[in-house]
Amino acid sequence: MKFFATCARGLEKVLADELRQLHAEQIEPGRGGVRFHGDLALLYRANLWLRTAVRILTPILETPVQSTDDLYAAVQSIDWSGYLTPEHTLAVDCNVRDSAITHSKFAALRVKDAICDQFVARVGKRPSVDTETPMVGFNLHIYQNEAVLSLDSSGESLHKRGYREILTKAPLNEALAAGLVLLTGWHGDVPLVDPMCGSGTLCIEAAWMALRRPPGLTRRRFGFMGWMNYDVGTWTTLRDEARRQVAKDLPAPILGFDLRRDAMHFSETNARAAGIAHQLKFALRDVSDFTPPEGPPGVLICNPPYGERLGDERELTTLYRRLGAVFRERCTGWSLWVFTGNAFLARQIGKPAQVIDLFNGKIPCRFLRYE
Repeated sequence: MKFFATCARGLEKVLADELRQLHAEQIEPGRGGVRFHGDLALLYRANLWLRTAVRILTPILETPVQSTDDLYAAVQSIDWSGYLTPEHTLAVDCNVRDSAITHSKFAALRVKDAICDQFVARVGKRPSVDTETPMVGFNLHIYQNEAVLSLDSSGESLHKRGYREILTKAPLNEALAAGLVLLTGWHGDVPLVDPMCGSGTLCIEAAWMALRRPPGLTRRRFGFMGWMNYDVGTWTTLRDEARRQVAKDLPAPILGFDLRRDAMHFSETNARAAGIAHQLKFALRDVSDFTPPEGPPGVLICNPPYGERLGDERELTTLYRRLGAVFRERCTGWSLWVFTGNAFLARQIGKPAQVIDLFNGKIPCRFLRYE
């Protein structure tokens, strides 16, 4: 079976490495995702284990289209009785870019009509639409007049882990946060500290990695659970095996600091919801007062504000300079990784040893390593 896992731009190679660990085949990183092959069990494991993926799609139609009539005809050429019945509910999500078809909602409507019209013509009944929790979800991607229609095996975006009920200002996407931790090369055997932890996302994602806890372990529903070929026995076995692998304790400490009391509240609340509040340590502390924990050096990682949505660049200049000074003066042997969308502010820290280009949504960002 062919699959395509989507991710934030810049994380394609990280996602490909994750897929190799799951023993996927024919792995091909692309723009905004990775193509791969495998069986149904691999599809289940991918949804359960992948930390940087947003959705895992199963392409079922790839065709050139110049108009929505072309799209309708192509969709009608498929026998949809192999994918759903009139008793199923469905929904079609669509994104369009650089195409003669410019209206994504109308393109999605034409796909839905083509599927439903086929059922009406054959059996006199049609599936209903459920845009919230469809039994079968479809993803339509049209780029430069090439349409790809896929089954969405994930349902709700995989970055929604379930532990962050309240969104703070300028939150860091969980899948992106996991990708940042993976990019540092940290394996959980040395301390990891976020000196500006915000809502604690980087610390929580790191803890789940170190504990070998899959991000989809407690998720109640995936898109594939509404498919006609859903194998509940295989899914239950894979989930139970993953649950037994989860470690009880962190091999090295993970700590988060912030000067804001609301940040401490959000971090502690999210850690409790993630089931690891007893594993993590959060404390009020300004960057100026930061000192690394005793013991072997490890990794400092942070996502400071960069003036795009929070704070002001002039005020933030002092913060970045202070971060650089504290790191140089007090953190001998440690690595510092900073994720920012502001090149000017990044220069206030010093010259990085490594620069990785990424995106936070549509914002071009850099992940910088300092030694």
